[in-house]
Parts: sequence; structure tokens; C-alpha cells
Amino acid sequence: MGGSRREGQHQMARTVADTLDDGAHLLVQAGTGTGKSLAYLVPTLMHAVTRGQRAIVSTATLALQRQVIGHDLPLVADILAERLPRPPEVALLKGWHNYVCKHKVAGGYPPDDEGTLFSASEAAPSAAEDHPGEQAADASLGAQVVRLREWAEETDTGDRDDLVPGVSDRAWRQVSITSMECLGQKCPLLAECYPERARATAREADLVVTNHAMLGIAASGSPKVLPEHEILLVDEAHELTDRVTAQATVELSAAVVERTARIARRHGGVSLAAMDDAAAELRTLLMQVPEGRLRTGLPEELTAAVRTIAGAAREGMSAMKGENKAGGEAGGMTMAKSALLVLFEVADRLLSDRVQENVDVLWCERGRRPGEGSRLMVAPLNVAGPIVGELLAGRSAILTSATLTLGGTFDATAGALGLAAGAYRSEIVSSPFDYGRQGILYVAKHLPPPGRDGTDDQVLDEIADLVSAAGGGTLGLFSSRRGAQAAAEAMRERLDTPVLLQGDDVLPTLVREFAADPTASLFGTLSLWQGVDVPGQSCRLVLIDRIPFPRPDDPIKAARTEAVGKAGGNGFMAISATHAALLLAQGAGRLIRSTTDRGVVAVLDPRLRTARYGTFLAASLPPLWPTTDGEVVRAALRRLAVTTESTSA
Repeated sequence: MGGSRREGQHQMARTVADTLDDGAHLLVQAGTGTGKSLAYLVPTLMHAVTRGQRAIVSTATLALQRQVIGHDLPLVADILAERLPRPPEVALLKGWHNYVCKHKVAGGYPPDDEGTLFSASEAAPSAAEDHPGEQAADASLGAQVVRLREWAEETDTGDRDDLVPGVSDRAWRQVSITSMECLGQKCPLLAECYPERARATAREADLVVTNHAMLGIAASGSPKVLPEHEILLVDEAHELTDRVTAQATVELSAAVVERTARIARRHGGVSLAAMDDAAAELRTLLMQVPEGRLRTGLPEELTAAVRTIAGAAREGMSAMKGENKAGGEAGGMTMAKSALLVLFEVADRLLSDRVQENVDVLWCERGRRPGEGSRLMVAPLNVAGPIVGELLAGRSAILTSATLTLGGTFDATAGALGLAAGAYRSEIVSSPFDYGRQGILYVAKHLPPPGRDGTDDQVLDEIADLVSAAGGGTLGLFSSRRGAQAAAEAMRERLDTPVLLQGDDVLPTLVREFAADPTASLFGTLSLWQGVDVPGQSCRLVLIDRIPFPRPDDPIKAARTEAVGKAGGNGFMAISATHAALLLAQGAGRLIRSTTDRGVVAVLDPRLRTARYGTFLAASLPPLWPTTDGEVVRAALRRLAVTTESTSA
């Protein structure tokens, strides 16, 4: 295909082909640089076209989705053209809200000034930073909407990601709807519907590219959001369980109830005084509920309020039953019915026995912004059953990532996916990188164990020494925003090289600035641990401030830890240690991105060497050359800095 041969890529392609022939399940770890997308696309596309089977390829991020649909698939289709009986048909499929609604643009719906309710039900393919337009401060809402309406008349796809530059979520809501708000067959512009067209194309395609959020919806009881398929290929599979959990997580707050009542009154013509009263009562009661997990379900007072909300939602839906509206009123009526139905389903879930039966985890959390109030959150305790039952059963499934082995085995990943021992094949394919020669793993064993108060002076001294020796070129990965900010502020005072901080600008812009300046450093939190790809001399030092264990007050992780313990297992190792191992492996993987990269991963947490679980965590990392000798590391970084300066000059 015009590149150099990578044995790991060939090994993976052969293993995928054998698995598809047998209809089995495969977990395959393919390190950075393997070229895994081509390794699975070649055999999958050949199998789908020659056997008449449909394949779905799912990614976690927009970046990989764009790479697969825009570069890799066209390349593979072109190379395979002479070996296939016909040209392959491929399609891209996203959640409904990702497409512009022509009927809404034409005035078929009232303006959406209420915000998006229950956003977890929407299939967003990636984190917010994949839509940098959300922070586009220069354009007013009105100007953005005008541009959107003009674009809606020109676009062939209606796909939000084809709009460059992007717009804010608030502007996008003025031209899009959820699947539940769609008029369906009653829509006068059905023939021009972009999401319907995307689904029709997907039903006829040999290979469909989608995202983990769509898999989450399918696993949560709506399998028809995906076309019928015999093959499922999950790239970035280490993120699947979290994405499925996110899609099945819902919330209830007084603000949500009030918005629903307003929508029902304004667009459905029904007045729900009981719902307004229940919203006020809910706000007062939630302020009295301690923040954190509610182990036994709803307190009695909250139960009564939620029951009132469910009853009012049911009453509103009954009052609108049979109502037929025309024009824009039909869209408004559908929005009102949709909002009431979603509210009823959330309230009904809260009133069920799912928490007492250890099916769901329930907790109360304070608002993210001042004056926002408290909310009830409910999430599934375990998603292994839905994943294996709804996504993997009855088809061949290939799950791949650079980080599927944790502690040196596939056991933790397989268990989280619901795959029992013997129910899957596993393969580790070789990376083209010589990690032991290209990089150093430095554990600052002399530092004290990290405390709760963030970054102390000894750690700041260590960071300054390392970044100074490297001459910049540092990606700083911190476990908290406070830690990243404190370190960035301290380094800006101590060093004469630029330090970028996550939050100063949108992430894509910061990453571009970091990659363009070999003397710059970039400090940040979770978003930087995964997905940042800066090969070359601009990233020669990766700093990790502490082992990224989940927060002790994380309700879902705490509940899962407790459940493992009750079943006789080691909850800490099964949940907290595996979570930390995955993030450590992802973070360390930011260093070596090509065969010519050189550098250091510095972990400033001595527990990686001193604690009993340290061996498990270390076994999850790339096989870099290990040391605890700071002088050796700083000397290596100084040599790299000199090389970088001479190359830049």
C-alpha cells in the first residue's frame, strides 16, 4: 500500500481475518505505530463484500472517525478494487442531533430556547473539545444561526462536523432536533431528511462507521439505532465501558422539571400546576440531601416528590394524546411530548427497585455552576451484561486498542465487557517502536507520596529541574485542574520557556501551539491523557504528577468496588488499580509516536515503585527503560535538548 512493512500489522490482519472466518470474538492489543486501522479494515472490508455481511466500525473520538472515513477507508477500497467482486459501499452514521433538521430550519419547530434536556440520551461522538466552535466568542448567537441556515441550504450531508468553523451548542440547537422530537413519516420534508438519509445509506452499506455513543444507545435497549450487522469492530475499545455507562446515565433536577413544564405549557398547550409545585419542592428537598451516594434508594420525602413528577408527566402526555397540530405547532407538540416522556422515564427509573437490587447507582451532586442547584444522578452499576448481550452476542466482534492489557493480562478488560474466560481470543501484536532504546521511564522514588493538598514544593522543584533540563518540550499530565494550574503558574515564574495551560484556549489550538514550538510545554488534565498525538521533538518529556486513581467519592467506582468485594474479589485492584493502569498506559503512550521519537516519561509518584500494586501498574506501561536515578534522566534530557536546538537551527 505504498508504506513500509510492519510485521505487527500483518499479524493483526491475519488474526482478524481468521476470527471473521470463525465468527468468534477477538481482543487485540496493537501498540502505537502498528497501523491497526488498516490492519482491521483490509480483512473486514474483504470479508463484508465477498460474504455479503455488514460490518460496523466504531470509534471513540471524532479524530479517528475522520481518519477512518476520510483517509483509511478510501485508501483500502482503492487498493482492494481488483480483488473485490464490486466496489464497496461505506457509510457514516451518527446520532440524530448531529444532523441539521431541514423542517426546523424552515420553521417547522419553535425556537429551542430551553436548552437540551437529558443530553446523555444524545449520541455525541466525542468530548466537547472536538467541537471547538463551542467557545467561538466572536460570533453572536444570531450571526451563527444565520450562517447555519445558509449552510443548511448548501450542505450535502447536514453533518455538524462538516461545518467549518463550528458553532456553539446553543446555536446548533436552533437547527437540530433529537430523534424523539422527529415527526417521522408525518414530516413534510421527510424526503430531504439528512439523518433519515444517513440511516438509509447505512442499511445498504457493506461497512458503517459510527461512534461509541451510538453503541451505548444500542446497548441500553435501542438496538435498532444501528443497521443489522454481522460484524462489529470496536477501535479505542478501552473506552467502550465508560461510553456505554455515560449513555445509560440520567439526571433529575428542579431545573429540568421546570423546563419540561414550560415546554409542555408553551408548545403542548397543557398546564401542569402539580409539576411546577413538585419542582419547587424538589429543589428544597435536594438541598437537604447530603452530596454523594444514596445507597438505599430515594429518601421517603424525595420519593413522594418524584412520584408526583411522574404522575404529572403521565397526565400531560394523556392530555396531548390524539392532538393533531399542523405546521410549526406539530413540531412544538412533538417536542412537548418528547420532553414529558423522557421526564417520565427518568422518574420511573428512580422510583423502581433498581438501586435496592444493585442494578443502578444513585447519588446526589451539587450544581456545577453557582445557583444551579442539586441534582439526582442514576447510572448502571455494571454494563458488562448489556455490552455482551446487546452488542457482542450473535456476531463476530473485534475489539482493539493500544491499551487492552492491564497488569499484563486481558482479564480486566474482558471482564468489563462481559466476556468470560474461553469466550474470546486474544492477541498482542508487536509495535514497530523499540521502547527500551527510544525512551526512559523515570520514577521519582525520592519524593514523598502525594498528599491531598495538590502540588508541594518538592514536586515543583522536580518539575522545574526536569523541564529545564529538557529545554521545554514537556507534556504535563495532572490528576486535577488545581494541580495543573499550580504547576503552570510556578513554572512560568521559574523558567524562561513558554508554558501553556489547558483552559487558556480551546484544546486543538493549544496542541497546535505546543507542537509548533519545541521549547513550549503544555500542562493539563484528563483530556490530555488520551488522544494527544504530537510526534517529533516537541514532546520529549511526559510528566505524570501522580498515579491517576479515581476519586474516593466517585459514586460509580465506589459502588463497583463494593460489589466486587461482596463477591469475594479485590475491589481496589479490580476497579481503582485497573482504572489507574489504563490512564497511566494512555498517558505514557503520548511520548513515543514514531520510530524516531526519543524522550522520558517521568512519574512523580513514588508509589509506582514502592507500593505492592506498583508492579501491576508498571506491567501496563510501554516497556521503556526504567530508572529512579534523576541525574541520569536529566543528563539524557539535556542531550535531547541540544539535539533539538541544533535541528531547529
